[in-house]
Amino acid sequence: MKTIITYGTFDLFHVGHVNLLQRAKALGDRLIVGVSTDEFNLNEKGKTTIVPFEHRVTVLQSCRHVDLVVPEQSWRQKVDDIQKYQVDIFVMGDDWSGKFDDLKTFSEVVYLPRTKNISSTALKQAMAVLSQLHQELN
Repeated sequence: MKTIITYGTFDLFHVGHVNLLQRAKALGDRLIVGVSTDEFNLNEKGKTTIVPFEHRVTVLQSCRHVDLVVPEQSWRQKVDDIQKYQVDIFVMGDDWSGKFDDLKTFSEVVYLPRTKNISSTALKQAMAVLSQLHQELN
């Protein structure tokens, strides 16, 4: 049985997230997803989320590709999670290429291609533009 793990914020869950999870799950039998907590996003990543942590967890738990959801609370927990869950493959989107190569000591590391023209950041930017236009029209 092969266990896969990936991490992310998964804010404004979209088809890019689904594609990543589907491709990650196809690499093995069990997919674990580490979801960044609101505190970790704010304090370590320097970003805020629109969807609260508990809601993002619920969305991921309902995804048929995901077998287990765990909170991501620090950058350092990845090694502990790989060992704790006996992970065979660590997966991230290719926008992170090379950034987690140090984990190759503990598991295989795979960077999967991102879905073109979709990201939570792009969605947030589009929402901001629409909000600004709405304010200007009113």
